[in-house]
Amino acid sequence: MNRARLAAALAAAAFASACGAAPGPAPAPAATPSSPAAAGPRAEMPSGAVYRLELALTPEQQAQGLMYRESLPEATGMLFVFPEDAPHHFWMKNTMIPLDMIWMDGSGRVLFVSADTPPCKADPCATYGPDASARQVLEIAGGMAAKEKVTVGAQLKIEGLAP
Repeated sequence: MNRARLAAALAAAAFASACGAAPGPAPAPAATPSSPAAAGPRAEMPSGAVYRLELALTPEQQAQGLMYRESLPEATGMLFVFPEDAPHHFWMKNTMIPLDMIWMDGSGRVLFVSADTPPCKADPCATYGPDASARQVLEIAGGMAAKEKVTVGAQLKIEGLAP
């Protein structure tokens, strides 16, 4: 009986890892801020909602971003962390879904929001972002910044980043 359970568990794990896998780390399970799974990177929005984050730290990860994804799970996003403050402009080439892009300083203070940024359907693609320096950019599903009360000057609490 134990062998049958083990085989079923292994089959389920193999199926789960093969379905909808995107490049990069597998998304963490849904979690509340007090659960152990919430220990990974996350952002607390001005509304109080907590978003689980994928990180884009390397130039390769930042170039890939959320390209080719057909959806974004609820309450998730991708945080781009840059080594220095600078103007960081983004484009939506090969991005399939509208996104809200949020430029922040190193403390999580919102500097600029590009809401419902549309996918680029043909070259040349427009670029988005302020000419002012930023340290981080958060991408979340289009329309969510307004729902989560993310506005210029708001403070997002970013946690779970390695020092």
